[in-house]
Amino acid sequence: MEWIIIALIVLLLVILISCIKIVPQAQAYVVERLGAYQGTWSVGLHIKVPFLDRVARKVNLKEQVADFPPQPVITKDNVTMRIDTVVFYQITDPRLFTYGVENPMMAIENLTATTLRNIIGELELDQTLTSRETINTKMRAALDIATDPWGIKVNRVELKNIIPPAEIQNAMERQMKAERERREAVTRAEGEKKANILVAEGEKESAILRAEAEKQSAILRAEAEKEKMIREAEGEAEAILKVQQANADGIRMLKEAGADEAVLKIKSLEAFEKAADGKATKILLPADLQGVASFATTFREIADK
Repeated sequence: MEWIIIALIVLLLVILISCIKIVPQAQAYVVERLGAYQGTWSVGLHIKVPFLDRVARKVNLKEQVADFPPQPVITKDNVTMRIDTVVFYQITDPRLFTYGVENPMMAIENLTATTLRNIIGELELDQTLTSRETINTKMRAALDIATDPWGIKVNRVELKNIIPPAEIQNAMERQMKAERERREAVTRAEGEKKANILVAEGEKESAILRAEAEKQSAILRAEAEKEKMIREAEGEAEAILKVQQANADGIRMLKEAGADEAVLKIKSLEAFEKAADGKATKILLPADLQGVASFATTFREIADK
Protein backbone atom coordinates (compact mmCIF):
# COMPACT_ATOMS: atom_id res chain seq x y z
CA MET A 1 0.00 0.00 0.00
CA GLU A 2 2.82 2.34 0.83
CA TRP A 3 4.41 1.76 -2.58
CA ILE A 4 1.17 2.70 -4.29
CA ILE A 5 0.99 5.95 -2.32
CA ILE A 6 4.59 6.75 -3.13
CA ALA A 7 3.96 6.05 -6.82
CA LEU A 8 0.93 8.31 -6.84
CA ILE A 9 2.89 11.10 -5.17
CA VAL A 10 5.71 10.76 -7.71
CA LEU A 11 3.16 10.74 -10.54
CA LEU A 12 1.53 13.93 -9.20
CA LEU A 13 4.92 15.60 -8.92
CA VAL A 14 5.78 14.65 -12.50
CA ILE A 15 2.43 15.99 -13.72
CA LEU A 16 2.89 19.24 -11.80
CA ILE A 17 6.42 19.68 -13.12
CA SER A 18 5.25 19.03 -16.67
CA CYS A 19 2.61 21.74 -16.26
CA ILE A 20 5.26 24.34 -15.47
CA LYS A 21 6.43 26.10 -18.63
CA ILE A 22 9.14 28.74 -19.01
CA VAL A 23 8.90 30.83 -22.19
CA PRO A 24 12.38 32.03 -23.34
CA GLN A 25 13.21 35.44 -24.73
CA ALA A 26 11.96 36.30 -28.26
CA GLN A 27 9.45 33.45 -28.26
CA ALA A 28 5.72 33.06 -27.63
CA TYR A 29 3.59 29.98 -26.90
CA VAL A 30 0.09 29.60 -28.31
CA VAL A 31 -1.99 27.66 -25.73
CA GLU A 32 -5.23 25.77 -26.42
CA ARG A 33 -7.74 24.46 -23.88
CA LEU A 34 -9.83 21.53 -25.01
CA GLY A 35 -8.87 22.32 -28.64
CA ALA A 36 -9.83 26.01 -28.48
CA TYR A 37 -7.51 28.98 -28.39
CA GLN A 38 -6.84 29.86 -24.75
CA GLY A 39 -4.12 32.51 -24.95
CA THR A 40 -0.57 33.48 -25.87
CA TRP A 41 2.16 33.13 -23.32
CA SER A 42 4.96 35.69 -23.45
CA VAL A 43 8.38 35.53 -21.80
CA GLY A 44 8.37 34.14 -18.24
CA LEU A 45 6.99 31.34 -16.03
CA HIS A 46 3.57 29.86 -16.83
CA ILE A 47 1.50 26.94 -15.46
CA LYS A 48 -1.06 25.14 -17.54
CA VAL A 49 -4.02 23.11 -16.43
CA PRO A 50 -3.18 19.41 -16.58
CA PHE A 51 -4.96 17.38 -19.25
CA LEU A 52 -6.92 20.46 -20.42
CA ASP A 53 -4.32 22.88 -21.72
CA ARG A 54 -1.65 22.21 -24.32
CA VAL A 55 0.92 24.27 -26.16
CA ALA A 56 -0.37 24.34 -29.73
CA ARG A 57 2.65 26.15 -31.24
CA LYS A 58 5.92 27.71 -30.26
CA VAL A 59 6.44 30.90 -32.26
CA ASN A 60 9.81 32.56 -32.91
CA LEU A 61 9.46 36.34 -32.72
CA LYS A 62 12.91 37.14 -34.15
CA GLU A 63 13.35 38.55 -37.64
CA GLN A 64 13.82 35.64 -40.02
CA VAL A 65 15.11 35.20 -43.55
CA ALA A 66 13.49 33.12 -46.27
CA ASP A 67 15.61 32.43 -49.35
CA PHE A 68 13.39 31.20 -52.18
CA PRO A 69 14.73 29.38 -55.27
CA PRO A 70 14.81 31.16 -58.68
CA GLN A 71 11.44 31.71 -60.28
CA PRO A 72 10.92 31.98 -64.06
CA VAL A 73 9.45 35.35 -65.08
CA ILE A 74 8.69 37.01 -68.42
CA THR A 75 9.40 40.67 -69.08
CA LYS A 76 7.24 43.04 -71.09
CA ASP A 77 9.42 42.50 -74.19
CA ASN A 78 8.97 38.69 -73.90
CA VAL A 79 12.35 37.81 -72.41
CA THR A 80 12.29 34.86 -70.01
CA MET A 81 14.63 35.08 -67.06
CA ARG A 82 15.04 33.54 -63.64
CA ILE A 83 15.02 35.60 -60.43
CA ASP A 84 15.50 34.41 -56.88
CA THR A 85 14.40 36.54 -53.95
CA VAL A 86 15.23 36.89 -50.27
CA VAL A 87 12.45 37.92 -47.87
CA PHE A 88 13.11 39.31 -44.38
CA TYR A 89 10.02 38.90 -42.20
CA GLN A 90 8.98 38.90 -38.55
CA ILE A 91 5.98 37.37 -36.76
CA THR A 92 4.05 40.08 -34.96
CA ASP A 93 0.91 38.15 -33.93
CA PRO A 94 1.45 34.47 -32.87
CA ARG A 95 -2.30 33.78 -32.83
CA LEU A 96 -2.85 34.92 -36.43
CA PHE A 97 0.35 33.15 -37.50
CA THR A 98 -0.96 29.89 -35.97
CA TYR A 99 -4.53 30.04 -37.23
CA GLY A 100 -4.36 32.40 -40.19
CA VAL A 101 -2.80 30.12 -42.83
CA GLU A 102 -2.02 26.42 -42.98
CA ASN A 103 1.60 26.70 -44.17
CA PRO A 104 2.83 30.27 -43.78
CA MET A 105 6.21 29.76 -45.49
CA MET A 106 4.72 28.08 -48.54
CA ALA A 107 2.13 30.83 -48.70
CA ILE A 108 4.83 33.52 -48.60
CA GLU A 109 6.86 31.73 -51.29
CA ASN A 110 3.92 31.44 -53.67
CA LEU A 111 2.84 35.00 -52.96
CA THR A 112 6.38 36.22 -53.65
CA ALA A 113 6.52 34.38 -56.99
CA THR A 114 3.15 35.74 -58.21
CA THR A 115 3.95 39.29 -57.08
CA LEU A 116 7.34 39.14 -58.79
CA ARG A 117 5.76 37.95 -62.07
CA ASN A 118 3.21 40.78 -61.96
CA ILE A 119 5.87 43.46 -61.42
CA ILE A 120 8.38 42.11 -63.96
CA GLY A 121 5.62 41.69 -66.54
CA GLU A 122 5.25 45.50 -66.63
CA LEU A 123 8.97 46.13 -67.21
CA GLU A 124 11.29 45.60 -70.15
CA LEU A 125 14.62 43.80 -69.91
CA ASP A 126 16.76 46.91 -69.48
CA GLN A 127 14.39 48.31 -66.86
CA THR A 128 14.43 45.03 -64.97
CA LEU A 129 18.23 45.02 -64.82
CA THR A 130 18.46 48.65 -63.66
CA SER A 131 15.41 48.96 -61.39
CA ARG A 132 16.17 46.60 -58.53
CA GLU A 133 15.40 49.17 -55.86
CA THR A 134 12.01 49.93 -57.41
CA ILE A 135 11.15 46.23 -57.69
CA ASN A 136 12.21 45.62 -54.08
CA THR A 137 10.04 48.46 -52.82
CA LYS A 138 6.96 47.34 -54.76
CA MET A 139 7.35 43.72 -53.66
CA ARG A 140 7.78 44.64 -49.99
CA ALA A 141 4.65 46.80 -50.02
CA ALA A 142 2.57 44.12 -51.76
CA LEU A 143 3.79 41.27 -49.51
CA ASP A 144 3.37 43.31 -46.35
CA ILE A 145 -0.27 43.99 -47.14
CA ALA A 146 -0.96 40.38 -48.12
CA THR A 147 0.71 38.84 -45.05
CA ASP A 148 -0.79 41.21 -42.48
CA PRO A 149 -3.82 38.91 -41.85
CA TRP A 150 -1.37 36.09 -41.10
CA GLY A 151 0.38 38.02 -38.33
CA ILE A 152 3.54 38.46 -40.43
CA LYS A 153 5.41 41.72 -41.03
CA VAL A 154 7.56 41.82 -44.18
CA ASN A 155 10.45 44.15 -43.42
CA ARG A 156 12.50 43.85 -46.59
CA VAL A 157 12.63 42.10 -49.96
CA GLU A 158 15.77 41.77 -52.06
CA LEU A 159 16.36 40.39 -55.55
CA LYS A 160 19.30 38.09 -54.97
CA ASN A 161 20.09 37.14 -58.57
CA ILE A 162 18.72 38.06 -61.99
CA ILE A 163 19.66 35.38 -64.49
CA PRO A 164 18.85 36.30 -68.12
CA PRO A 165 19.08 33.75 -70.97
CA ALA A 166 22.54 32.76 -72.22
CA GLU A 167 22.20 34.59 -75.53
CA ILE A 168 21.17 37.77 -73.69
CA GLN A 169 24.19 37.43 -71.41
CA ASN A 170 26.51 37.03 -74.42
CA ALA A 171 25.00 40.07 -76.10
CA MET A 172 25.37 42.10 -72.91
CA GLU A 173 29.00 41.03 -72.57
CA ARG A 174 29.71 42.05 -76.17
CA GLN A 175 27.98 45.36 -75.58
CA MET A 176 29.99 45.97 -72.41
CA LYS A 177 33.22 45.08 -74.23
CA ALA A 178 32.40 47.50 -77.05
CA GLU A 179 31.58 50.21 -74.54
CA ARG A 180 34.86 49.66 -72.70
CA GLU A 181 36.79 49.80 -75.97
CA ARG A 182 34.99 53.02 -76.91
CA ARG A 183 35.83 54.58 -73.56
CA GLU A 184 39.43 53.44 -73.95
CA ALA A 185 39.64 55.07 -77.39
CA VAL A 186 38.10 58.28 -76.09
CA THR A 187 40.49 58.34 -73.14
CA ARG A 188 43.49 57.72 -75.39
CA ALA A 189 42.39 60.48 -77.80
CA GLU A 190 41.91 62.92 -74.94
CA GLY A 191 45.35 62.03 -73.59
CA GLU A 192 46.98 62.59 -76.98
CA LYS A 193 45.12 65.89 -77.34
CA LYS A 194 46.33 67.10 -73.97
CA ALA A 195 49.87 65.98 -74.79
CA ASN A 196 49.83 67.90 -78.09
CA ILE A 197 48.48 70.97 -76.32
CA LEU A 198 51.24 70.77 -73.73
CA VAL A 199 53.90 70.35 -76.43
CA ALA A 200 52.54 73.34 -78.38
CA GLU A 201 52.44 75.45 -75.23
CA GLY A 202 56.02 74.41 -74.43
CA GLU A 203 57.20 75.36 -77.92
CA LYS A 204 55.35 78.67 -77.68
CA GLU A 205 56.96 79.49 -74.34
CA SER A 206 60.34 78.41 -75.71
CA ALA A 207 59.93 80.71 -78.73
CA ILE A 208 58.91 83.59 -76.48
CA LEU A 209 61.90 83.05 -74.21
CA ARG A 210 64.21 82.73 -77.21
CA ALA A 211 62.86 85.98 -78.71
CA GLU A 212 63.27 87.75 -75.38
CA ALA A 213 66.83 86.43 -75.10
CA GLU A 214 67.64 87.63 -78.62
CA LYS A 215 66.10 91.00 -77.84
CA GLN A 216 68.18 91.34 -74.68
CA SER A 217 71.29 90.26 -76.61
CA ALA A 218 70.61 92.86 -79.32
CA ILE A 219 70.09 95.54 -76.68
CA LEU A 220 73.38 94.58 -75.01
CA ARG A 221 75.20 94.60 -78.36
CA ALA A 222 73.71 98.01 -79.23
CA GLU A 223 74.74 99.39 -75.84
CA ALA A 224 78.24 97.95 -76.28
CA GLU A 225 78.51 99.46 -79.77
CA LYS A 226 77.26 102.78 -78.46
CA GLU A 227 79.77 102.67 -75.62
CA LYS A 228 82.50 101.83 -78.13
CA MET A 229 81.55 104.72 -80.40
CA ILE A 230 81.41 107.09 -77.44
CA ARG A 231 84.85 105.99 -76.29
CA GLU A 232 86.23 106.31 -79.84
CA ALA A 233 84.73 109.81 -80.17
CA GLU A 234 86.09 110.77 -76.79
CA GLY A 235 89.52 109.39 -77.84
CA GLU A 236 89.48 111.32 -81.10
CA ALA A 237 88.37 114.50 -79.35
CA GLU A 238 91.14 114.08 -76.79
CA ALA A 239 93.66 113.46 -79.58
CA ILE A 240 92.58 116.60 -81.42
CA LEU A 241 92.70 118.54 -78.19
CA LYS A 242 96.25 117.32 -77.54
CA VAL A 243 97.29 118.18 -81.12
CA GLN A 244 95.92 121.67 -80.77
CA GLN A 245 97.55 122.03 -77.40
CA ALA A 246 100.84 120.91 -78.91
CA ASN A 247 100.48 123.42 -81.75
CA ALA A 248 99.72 126.17 -79.26
CA ASP A 249 102.76 125.16 -77.26
CA GLY A 250 104.84 125.23 -80.43
CA ILE A 251 103.65 128.71 -81.34
CA ARG A 252 104.37 129.87 -77.83
CA MET A 253 107.85 128.47 -78.09
CA LEU A 254 108.37 130.18 -81.45
CA LYS A 255 107.22 133.43 -79.98
CA GLU A 256 109.53 133.08 -77.09
CA ALA A 257 112.33 132.30 -79.57
CA GLY A 258 111.59 135.56 -81.47
CA ALA A 259 110.18 134.12 -84.70
CA ASP A 260 108.82 136.60 -87.23
CA GLU A 261 105.40 136.76 -88.83
CA ALA A 262 106.38 134.60 -91.82
CA VAL A 263 107.35 131.72 -89.59
CA LEU A 264 104.09 132.09 -87.65
CA LYS A 265 102.11 131.97 -90.88
CA ILE A 266 103.90 128.82 -91.98
CA LYS A 267 103.28 127.12 -88.62
CA SER A 268 99.66 128.14 -88.76
CA LEU A 269 99.30 126.58 -92.17
CA GLU A 270 100.97 123.41 -90.88
CA ALA A 271 98.48 123.36 -88.01
CA PHE A 272 95.63 123.58 -90.52
CA GLU A 273 97.18 120.75 -92.48
CA LYS A 274 97.29 118.53 -89.42
CA ALA A 275 93.74 119.44 -88.46
CA ALA A 276 92.57 118.54 -91.95
CA ASP A 277 94.36 115.22 -91.76
CA GLY A 278 91.55 113.79 -89.60
CA LYS A 279 88.08 112.66 -90.63
CA ALA A 280 87.04 116.11 -91.88
CA THR A 281 86.85 116.37 -95.67
CA LYS A 282 86.52 120.15 -95.86
CA ILE A 283 88.45 123.02 -94.27
CA LEU A 284 87.73 126.74 -94.67
CA LEU A 285 90.63 129.10 -95.19
CA PRO A 286 90.59 132.88 -95.16
CA ALA A 287 90.33 134.59 -98.55
CA ASP A 288 93.68 136.28 -98.25
CA LEU A 289 96.91 135.71 -96.47
CA GLN A 290 96.17 138.71 -94.28
CA GLY A 291 93.36 136.62 -92.84
CA VAL A 292 95.82 133.84 -92.30
CA ALA A 293 98.11 136.25 -90.50
CA SER A 294 95.26 137.44 -88.35
CA PHE A 295 94.35 133.80 -87.68
CA ALA A 296 97.94 133.16 -86.65
CA THR A 297 97.79 136.22 -84.43
CA THR A 298 94.73 134.70 -82.78
CA PHE A 299 96.67 131.51 -82.13
CA ARG A 300 99.46 133.55 -80.65
CA GLU A 301 97.08 135.31 -78.31
CA ILE A 302 95.77 131.95 -77.25
CA ALA A 303 99.31 130.83 -76.63
CA ASP A 304 100.00 133.93 -74.57
CA LYS A 305 97.18 133.02 -72.29
